[in-house]
Order: sequence, then structure tokens, then C-alpha cells
Amino acid sequence: MEHDLVIYNTLKRKKERFVPLHPPFVGMYVCGPTVYGDAHLGHARPAITFDVLFRYLKRLGYEVRYVRNITDVGHLVDDADEGEDKIARAARAKKLEPMEVARHYTIGYHKNMEQLNTLPPGIEPLASGHIIEQQELVKKIIANGLAYESNGSVYFDVKRYDREHAYGKLSGRRVDELESSARHLEGQEEKRDPLDFALWKKAAPGHLMHWPSPWGEGFPGWHVECSCMSQKYLGETFDIHGGGLDLVFPHHECEIAQSTAANGHEAVRYWMHNNMITINGQKMGKSLGNFITLDQLFSGENDVLDQAYSPMTVRFFILQAHYRSPLDFSNDALKAARKGYERLLSAIAALDRATPAGTGNVAAEEIDALERDCRAALDDDLNTPVLLARLFDGTRLVQAIAAGTREINAANLARLQRLYRETVIDILGLKQETTNDTRLLGKVIDMLMDVREKARQEKDWKTSDRIRDELKQAGIIIKDTKEGHEWHVENNH
Repeated sequence: MEHDLVIYNTLKRKKERFVPLHPPFVGMYVCGPTVYGDAHLGHARPAITFDVLFRYLKRLGYEVRYVRNITDVGHLVDDADEGEDKIARAARAKKLEPMEVARHYTIGYHKNMEQLNTLPPGIEPLASGHIIEQQELVKKIIANGLAYESNGSVYFDVKRYDREHAYGKLSGRRVDELESSARHLEGQEEKRDPLDFALWKKAAPGHLMHWPSPWGEGFPGWHVECSCMSQKYLGETFDIHGGGLDLVFPHHECEIAQSTAANGHEAVRYWMHNNMITINGQKMGKSLGNFITLDQLFSGENDVLDQAYSPMTVRFFILQAHYRSPLDFSNDALKAARKGYERLLSAIAALDRATPAGTGNVAAEEIDALERDCRAALDDDLNTPVLLARLFDGTRLVQAIAAGTREINAANLARLQRLYRETVIDILGLKQETTNDTRLLGKVIDMLMDVREKARQEKDWKTSDRIRDELKQAGIIIKDTKEGHEWHVENNH
């Protein structure tokens, strides 16, 4: 399949042309949320990043199997091998069953993802639904001599693995460097080495989530679930594994080690990582207590927010930075994102209203260049800020066509309409939002138009013109058509 898509492979530390293992099929696995709290702005970035990749791969003609997991067991506090499960801790606090907590926050996550217009993955496996498969993977690693059982738990032997392979290749960390900074934590005496990580943990008395295993009652380690589920649904080798930059070490590093230890080879061909969203320069996250939930963003109910921001404003805010660049939250940036989003949607609306004129004076070469530049930006590791800049350049042509200072023939108009709709709506996933305010405004305008139409029938041109002019002063443009009237809000209002 002919295309020029290149993506940055974290493993190779460079951009590489994307060549799937079994074209036209593409296997993509993305680390989903640990569902112990409300989805926040930090969760939106990987969801939107890999949604755009999913959409673009499909636009290129690939058949994509998109898998995104839900972590509902095994993720302990502080991402460590000791302590309480994050979901179990939330369950204790709320006096609920852990699965009630997981289900509640999974439903909320799905609602927020739908609001952000992200396409659902084809498969969304739960860690708790794959306990047997995880145990089988652990057995393979033990049989290959790269894990050991200790007091009912099973640990991965990092140093032995490093002698045969190379632990740290994704993150660039070396075992001797890790060893010098490793903490000897209380309660980890059963490990042979502080660097070893848990594949299966013995359940302490009172631990809420546990299952029978060959090593005793316990629960899987956090890292093993993704190795297990990605390979179950995508095979021992698959194309793309995505997630946040904070997962490179230890989570994804451990995934590479587990897959190699079990199968004798790595599973993932292209590792992709989105950078973090920060607030005042600090990573946004639940553990730091500085996060803004998506529900708060959409309602404005958070002290750091000046106002409520719509889902499409948030989506545009994330798309205006390259996915590998840090993105700092600010009210000003979100307000600017709202204006940018409205400008693009207004361009699409203006193109829909435009009428072709004869041969026109818009050259086909102008459309060629715009199409070529938009495609080049997407092919260059999903460079959405460059893509948006080029689309904004094109809005000047759209405005000239709408104003009648440039004329365009039918074929070129159809191309321009298709380019904006496919790029903005189908690939970037931005859509027209209809809020209660918009619906109310529409009803008010319809009432005024009825009054205006009655005035026109009675040849009361003064009243008719006054309604039109005062609406224009308020930023609402009325256009009379054979079918009635159309209206839209100007960008600068």
C-alpha cells in the first residue's frame, strides 16, 4: 500500500517509515486507564493522539485492529510492587466492592471519550478478565528460567535477563545505573534483587482482589496484563504499541522484557509515546493532586478554570501541539483553541454555502498545494500543528470565495469541500457541537425571522432591514435563500 507515513519509534529513537507486518492489516495496542477515579485532562491526550492515528490509518486504506485495555486490577499505589491496589483502596474508602468502583469509573471514562469524539477501540479487554492467560504467560517465563517463585509471589529476574538480552533498551537505562539508584524497600526481602519486578503477587490477608494460582492466592503484576492481552488479540508480534511517555519506564520496559522472555523475541515493532500535559510546568496526575477532570473542564467547576470548555475545544487544544511535545494547561490557551476550532468549522460551513461560478479564477494548482501540504503534515509523524496552520492558511481562500472576491468552478469547489471535511472532521475528529445555548439561539433567530418575513410581505423594509442589521451587529449573519434563510455566527464574536 503506497503512502509516505513516518512515525517516531521510541525504541529506535528516530522516525521510521511505517510498514505493517501483514498489510493491509495493522495491529495497534494502546494502554488505557486504571479505573479508580474520574478521567482527567491527562487521559484525554493519549486517547485523542491514537484516535487520530487510528482514523488516519483507516483513511490510508488499512484494516486496523485497535485494542485498548482497561486496568481494573494489579496496579498498586506508587506504581510499585508493594502496597494496596489503587482500585481496592478506592473501594475501601467508598465501602464498595472493587468491581463496583472499576465499573463506575469505566462508564465515566467511556462517556468522556464519546464526548471528545474518539472512536471506540475494536477490543477493550479487562485485566480481571484475563487472569488465566496472565498465569500462562508467567509459567512460560518461569520455564525459560527468567522468573522465580518466592513465598507465593513470582518475580522477573532482571539481571539474568539482561545477560541474555538487554534490559533498558526502550528507556535507555542500564542495569548498573538502575542498581546504583535502586531503593531497598521494606517488605521486598523475598526478591533476589531490588530490580526484579512482580509477575504475580501473593495476596496479603485482607487484600480484596485475589485469584487461585499454582503459586497460591494472589493477583497479577501491573506489567504482565498488557503483554498478555496485546499478544492474545494481536499475536506474538504486532505493529504499534502506544501510551503516555510516563509509561516508558518501568511499564513498557517490563513489557518488552516479559514478551522476549516468554517468546524469545520482542512483540512490538513501533513504540509510540505521547508527551505529558502539565499545569504550571508540573505533570498533571491523580497522584500529584493537580489534575482537572474532564467533567470539570466541560462544566467549569474547578477553581483553576475561568469558564467551562466544550469537548471540541479540549480536543483542538490537544491537537494544536505535536503529540510528542509537552503541552501546558492554561485558560488562555483553551480560549484560543475555542476560536481556532470555530474558525475551522466556519470555513466548512462557508464552503457548504458557496456556489460555483463558471470556470472560476481559483486555480487547481492552489487546491493541489493545499492537499499536498495537509497530507505531508499527517505523514510527518502526525504533525497536527503544521496541519492546522496549513488549514488556517486555506481559510483565507475560503473567505475570499465566500465574499465573492474569488470565484471557483464546481470541480475545484468539490475538492476543497472534500479536503476540509475529510481532514477536519474525519481525521482530526472535530465536529460541530450543538449545545443548549445554540439550540436556544436557533429558536430565537427563527422567531425573529418569522417577524422579518411578515415585514417583508407587508413591504415594511425598514423593520426587515433593522432585524438583519442588528443581528449582524451581534455577530449573527443572515443569508436569504430560495428555501428560506440560513444563519451563522462570525468568528470574531
